Amino acid sequence: MGEGVAHESFLRYRRFYWLKVALGIFLLTWLVYLVVDVQPRHNGGSWLGYTLGTLGAALIVWLAMLGIRKRAITRGRWSLKAWTSAHVYLGLALIAIGSFHTGFQFGWNVHTAAYVLMMLVILSGIYGVSVYSVLPQGLSDARSEMTGPQMIDAVNSLDKQIQAAAQPLSDADSEVVLGSLGEDPFGGGVWRRLTGSYPRCGNRRALQVMRGRLTEVSGRQAEAIEQVVGLLERKAAALQRVRGYVQRRAMLEIWLFVHIPLTFVLIVALLAHIISVFFYW
Repeated sequence: MGEGVAHESFLRYRRFYWLKVALGIFLLTWLVYLVVDVQPRHNGGSWLGYTLGTLGAALIVWLAMLGIRKRAITRGRWSLKAWTSAHVYLGLALIAIGSFHTGFQFGWNVHTAAYVLMMLVILSGIYGVSVYSVLPQGLSDARSEMTGPQMIDAVNSLDKQIQAAAQPLSDADSEVVLGSLGEDPFGGGVWRRLTGSYPRCGNRRALQVMRGRLTEVSGRQAEAIEQVVGLLERKAAALQRVRGYVQRRAMLEIWLFVHIPLTFVLIVALLAHIISVFFYW
């Protein structure tokens, strides 16, 4: 097997095989929708509506099995890569199947709710595919070939050096510098992790204060502050690396907290939709 094939992404799997299948499904359902004459107009209760609805429901359940399938990685025709490729492109095909199933008739009911939930799941899936296609390289760059524990050790090592370098400083300056120590580089809520914004960063504050002090002192105090500033700058770079990594990890993971629960809600709404259809039918 060639190197190019070995590193083939799930989006390009077998030269976009599942993309072609999805496009074929879209074109077929669109053609049938245009050709078949349903009176008084297309709707989910027609024979075509039932056919597309059954196909869509089966496809939703099948695609939801990806989470189970991921626990059994195999090679060959139905490898994880093949399954994921099918999941992405057939999920997009659901837009056509579901829309043509409804006949574009919507209202304030469980049927429209199921359709809206389906679209939300698909949109969250598109976001997931986007971040998984773009961010892994960013994660690698952010780590700079360092593991999480190694990044923490680098920050802790700088903290020890800063603490030692701050000994000759005045009490006021030393208090500012020491206040920057011991921060959890992986700390912060979900919003901070996603935005990479840490407005109360003690290291940033200490660096600003110490840079300002350089213009006010001379002699040994200036030398001591210069040493501290250099260490604070190195720590700022280390924190930026850690927080960049955390931000990218959060962007990769946050969609799962939306996509997976939405999928379960969709299945519940789908069951309610099916039961209500057969009950009233």
